Formats: sequence, C-alpha cells, structure tokens
Amino acid sequence: MAKIKHNNILNTIISVMTSAKESGALHLYADGNYSNGRKLQIDGKELFNFGTTGYLGLEQDARLKQGAIKAIQAYGTEFPMSKSYVSHPLYRELESLVSKIYNNHYVVITKNSTLGHLGVIPSVVDDGDGVILDHQVHWSVQSAVQPLKLRSVPIEMIRHNHLNMLEEKIRQLQSRCNKIWYMADGMYSMFGDYAPINDLIALSKQYRQLYLYFDDVHGMSWKGTNGSGYIMSILKRLPEKVILISTLSKTFGASGAVMICKDKKVQERIKNFGGPLTFSIQLDPAAVGAAIASAKIHLSPEIYQLQQELSDRIAYMDQCIKTTTLPLITDNDSPIFYIGTGMPDTGFNLINRLIAKGFYTNLGIFPAVPIKNTGLRISISRHNLKEDIEHFVAVLSDEYPKALNDTGTSLDRVYSAFGRSLQQSEKFNKSATTLRVVTYNTIKEIPMDFWNKRVGHNSFYDWNGLKTLEEIFTREKTPEHQLQFFYCNVLDQNEKCILSTFFTYGLWKEDMIAPESVSDRIEKERESNPYFRTSYCLCMGSMVTEGKHLFLEKEHKEWKKAFDLLLEYVETLEKKLNPAYIILRDFEKEDTEIKQYLHKKGFIQVTMPEAAIYDSFGWKDRKEYMQSLSKRSRQHFRKDILAFEEDLIIEHKKSVSAEQLLRCYKLYQYVKKQNLGLNTFSYPFNLFTIMNESLQWEFILTYLNDENQILAGVMFCYKNETGIYTPAIIGMDYEYAYKYNIYRQLLFQTIQRANVLNYKRIDFGLTAGFEKRKLGAKIIEKCAYIQAKDNFPMESMEWLRTNE
Repeated sequence: MAKIKHNNILNTIISVMTSAKESGALHLYADGNYSNGRKLQIDGKELFNFGTTGYLGLEQDARLKQGAIKAIQAYGTEFPMSKSYVSHPLYRELESLVSKIYNNHYVVITKNSTLGHLGVIPSVVDDGDGVILDHQVHWSVQSAVQPLKLRSVPIEMIRHNHLNMLEEKIRQLQSRCNKIWYMADGMYSMFGDYAPINDLIALSKQYRQLYLYFDDVHGMSWKGTNGSGYIMSILKRLPEKVILISTLSKTFGASGAVMICKDKKVQERIKNFGGPLTFSIQLDPAAVGAAIASAKIHLSPEIYQLQQELSDRIAYMDQCIKTTTLPLITDNDSPIFYIGTGMPDTGFNLINRLIAKGFYTNLGIFPAVPIKNTGLRISISRHNLKEDIEHFVAVLSDEYPKALNDTGTSLDRVYSAFGRSLQQSEKFNKSATTLRVVTYNTIKEIPMDFWNKRVGHNSFYDWNGLKTLEEIFTREKTPEHQLQFFYCNVLDQNEKCILSTFFTYGLWKEDMIAPESVSDRIEKERESNPYFRTSYCLCMGSMVTEGKHLFLEKEHKEWKKAFDLLLEYVETLEKKLNPAYIILRDFEKEDTEIKQYLHKKGFIQVTMPEAAIYDSFGWKDRKEYMQSLSKRSRQHFRKDILAFEEDLIIEHKKSVSAEQLLRCYKLYQYVKKQNLGLNTFSYPFNLFTIMNESLQWEFILTYLNDENQILAGVMFCYKNETGIYTPAIIGMDYEYAYKYNIYRQLLFQTIQRANVLNYKRIDFGLTAGFEKRKLGAKIIEKCAYIQAKDNFPMESMEWLRTNE
C-alpha cells in the first residue's frame, strides 16, 4: 500500500467536531435572562445542568458577585496596563491571599491557565533541558511546549500514566539534558482520573534531573487544605522540584490562573519576563474583586463545609449509577463521571434524548478521548440537588438503551470499545434486520465468479490474485510478512449481495501515515530495533494491494444496515485479534455520505495519495496515442520519454532467469529504501518468486542500450482476469533512473503494453499523480478511515513531525 498522506491533526479535529456540531451535541448557545447554576436554558428550554466545571458553585455566590461589582465601581471595567508597569490596586491583596492558600509559597497570577502555561513553560525550561508529556495532558500545556522546539529542546510523549515508559524516556534523555520536565494534569478533565502523584515524586527522588510540572485546574478548590487542589491534598507541601499551575476560575468561581512554586528565583524570572504575562493585559477589576472574595472563603473553615457538601453529592451520584447497568468508565471520588457510549453516533443520539427530557451534560469526543471512547462527561456540582441527581440517573438509565437501539449497537459493544468485558447478563436488543452476514477465512471458499464480479475486478486481488497472496503471506515466517485473511459478504433476503470486501491482519509500521522526515528518524532507530514503533492492524484490503477494496450497493435501501453488520463483524475480529488500528481504505474523498456515516461510527478520515487509472484506449499507434494527450502533455512526452527511446531497450517477459529475478528484486529494494513515502515493510523475495512462476504476472524490463545492457528498471505487472492491467511494483537503479527518466519510461511502456494486450483499464495505484496525469491517466482523490485503540500513536507522530 502506498503511504497515506500526512494529515495535520487539526484538520481531523475540525472534521469530527463539525459532525458533532451538526448533530446538535456541541457549540450550543445558552439563552435566557439569568443563570442560577442548577439550570440553564438552551433554545428556550430549561435544562438541569450536569455539565459545569464550577463544582463548588462559587460562581453564583453573592460575595463573589459583590466583590466583582465593587471592583468595577471603584476601578472601571478594566485596568488597561501591563502588569510589568503597574498592577491593579487589588492585585497585591489577591496575591497575598492566594499565597496563603498554598502555605505561603511563591505565586504568579495570570490571565488564564492557557496564558499561564505560555508564560511559565518557556521561562522555566532552559535550552539544555528536555520535556516529556503525558499524552492526555491538557491541550494548553501541549500548545505552550511548541515554542521550545525552536530552541531545540527535545520533547517526548508517553502513554497516559505509563510510568515504565516515562522511566525509559528519562533514561534516554538524562545523558543530554540538564533537567527533564514531566508535564501532566493532576486530575484529568474527561475521565476524572488522577495522576499517580506519589509514584512521580518517588521517581523525581530517584532521578535527580526529573522535575514535575502539573496542571491542577480541575482539582482546584474541591480538594485539599484551603481548597488548594488535588495535588496539594496528596503532597501537603510543594517540593522544590515541582511547579504547579492552578486556576482562579472554574471551581474557584472567579477568573484567572496561578503559578505556584517554592523557588523565589523562578517566581522572579517569570514575573520579569513571562512572555504573555509581560505584555498582555492583566485581569480586569471584576475578576480580581471576585477572586479576592473567593480566596477569603478558601481561607475560612467554610471551604471544608462546601467540599463536604460536594462530596456527599458525588457519593450519591455514584450510588445511583451503581444501581444501573450504565457503563461507568472510571470509578473514583472526583466530580466527573464518564458514561461510555462507544461510537459518536450513540453519544450524539443520547445527548439529544437527554436535552429533550430536560437535562444537559457534556459529550466527551475526539480529540479529548479516542474517537471510539466517546461518552457522556457528567459533572456534579453543589448546584445539583439529590433529587436532581436521582431523576437524572433514572432518565439516563431509561434513555441509554434507546440510544443504543437507535444506533444499532449494544452494551456489550460499548464495553468492548473501552477494552472491558460486560459482567451483566443483560444485553439490549439491536434493530431487527433481514440481512445476512456470511464470512470466510479464505478466498477458496468463495465462488470465483461471485468474487470477480464484485471486488475482484480491481488491481491484482481478483480470485486468483488473492489465492496467490494467501499462499505467500500465510506461510511466511517473519512477523512482518505473516497475514491473516478475512472475507465478508452481506446478503439481503433475496440473496442479493449488498456488500463484499476482505480484510487482512498484520504488522504495520506506525509511521506509515507520517511524513518522510519522521520515517527517516524512526528508521535510524530500527537499525538496532527493527520492530520499533510497529503495531498490528486490521485493514480493509492489505498493505500489498491498492485499489477499491469494498463493493457496496449504495442504491440498496439497506446499505447502511449492511455496513453496520460489516462493522459488527470487524468488532468481533477486534476482540479476537486486538489490533492497534482498524483501517478502512480507498474511499472517494468527495463521498460525504460515507464520511458522515463513518464519523458517527467512530472513524476519522485521513487523506491518501491520489489514485490513477488509465482507460483512454482505442488508439492504434503511438501517433494516435499522442493525439489523445493535451498539447502540454505531448511536449512532456517528447522531452521526457521519446528523447531517451534510443538509449533504452524494452522487453516484456512472462518470467526471467534466477539471476535476473535477483536483480529485479534488488531494483525493487532500491526504490523501497529510497522512498520513505512508501514506508511499509519490504515484500518477501518469495512474492517475486511466485510472480515469476505465475501466468498472470509479467515483467516490463528496461535495459541500457549499450555494450553492457544493464537492467536499469522493471515494472511488475498483473493481468487481472476481468480485463484490468496493474503495474503493481516498480524497481529502478538510481544510478541511471534520473539520467534516462526510467520511471516515466516504465509508465508509458505499461500503457503501451496494456493496449497491445487489449486491456480495458490500467489501475496505476497511488502516488505520483502528476506524472501519471501527463500520460493521460485520470486522477481520483482517495481517503481512508481509521479507528485507533487510543490517540497516543497519532499524537506522538504529530509531535515527531513538528519536533524537527
């Protein structure tokens, strides 16, 4: 398979979020003339609010409101000066109060946590340092780290809370870094789980270079002495090697953020020159006035009463949920409860059902969670009365199975999406269907004519081609060349085939979807560790084949149900095989109907290289062929191909000698090594041996027309039984490739050979669309849809891409 084009992760996020917005789950507007925290109004409908991050409800406290009002009346709506020159008159009091909350540690007040990270991180991380990120650390931290790349600071990423991986990265960096900063959240905002604080402190004692940087925004106020947050509830006092960022908004009830450290020099360094903290406008008077009022509450015994009231509500929510079959993903004492729905369309459906019943909560969706780990992110606050909680859980428990049924899934499939087994015997019924799924483990079980009329009239995976591939890749010994094959047909009640396709399961290089610069770096590591950054994938088609791997009768009224059944079959394979990725390949990029359907089923779209086909036959000779080209293409043809005709000898052979076959394989390896844009594992030599023995394969050989007659290029071509000619693999000697335009010559010779053999179409496959277009090929934009077990491989590849 050709390399999937690099996709900026932002494009994927926008695409997924757009689907969520269109479903009515995101980007809503509250309306009404007031808000009391317990309820909010959307589109004129009053809803109980289970989506706030103001866990203690302080944003509605009369003392905070009065503090804001008095500050505005005294100082205006803003204090339009940088803090580097003059701080607001109330700032000194706020800084003093916040410092007391944190045992008189040194603090810096910031406009918000995002600007705080942008100001603090580049200030405390020196050029000789390194950074390791938990891959679920908040976006604002990851964004603030970006400028460090310009200073050549090495940045690594580990799986969420994976301390063994963290220790491995520390050992890799310790010989070249003065300090190694590990950056994580105290409490993570989606699942409500915690960082392993004590274990991290132990690591910082074991490794003198390890420093810890925590974002504790979601742990603030509802935990800890003086409401100092989750991390301080564990640490009690801040160690020298820890920097903490917390918030004055969310649970604190006001606005702004705060950096806390034990080293006065760090505080002074940030205050003297902290990027946006130096040049940006400071907190407005209302925010400072409200924050002072909140800080006074935090420093009073009342904070513990408020914490206990919230704790009672959290415990009651937990008690209510555990009387149901709702899939609670994380079980802890945080105010966040995550109820898994698995696929986005189930989440969209459930959100809309709850709104219709008078309840609002948040949807957890990609990129905050893996796309197949979509769910309800329910947050509990002091605003939620116990009767509200009980009513909400009852409604949620009633609507949840309806959402599953509406979207053709089950509780068992939801648990499976989160890597868990369903303990309860109850499973919700799926929608009834008259369709029938028939599956096979070998092409030999499927009638040749049936297959070739549907999937097999493409590329070199007609019935005989797949039989050959099975014989090769099910017998290979090396892990990267071992494939398992799976076939699936969906038939309607009249035995008409609506859908047909095949999948393979095998080892792939994770950087196949990364740019060449990333692959180049990873390949250096593979010189000593050949299976570095590799994962098992379940892929529609295979890494060897290219073309349209799915037959789908979209005119059939039940095509979506047929696709549902295919995905359910894929899930059964996923349970058995446990792949890191599921990849559905070779869809037309402009098929918005498929795109919307698959986004809701938990797949994200990635762009593939352009596909090319040639079907403009009917010309009798070269002159007529040239006339079929555009004027500009004819000029290219004369300059790039005809000009070298006398320098080359072209041969077509059904088989070659053993010596020639070795030379051909070496030419293939030259191309493979040269082009990291096609960064799959090399094909085994046995594949080429079988090609040489098969009547359906032939070789287009290009020799230098001189006394040595060196074989400089070869095209390995497959003759599909349904009339398709496929130049599947190419080999070239780069000592001559550019001088004689070997690649372009082989493309033309392929067209000429197919015409002589009376084939109706050439499947040129992917990549090099510009070159193929010049020879008359039609270009088709292609895409794939990927579902990953978690976001780590994608996000870590993005960091490698940008960390050049």
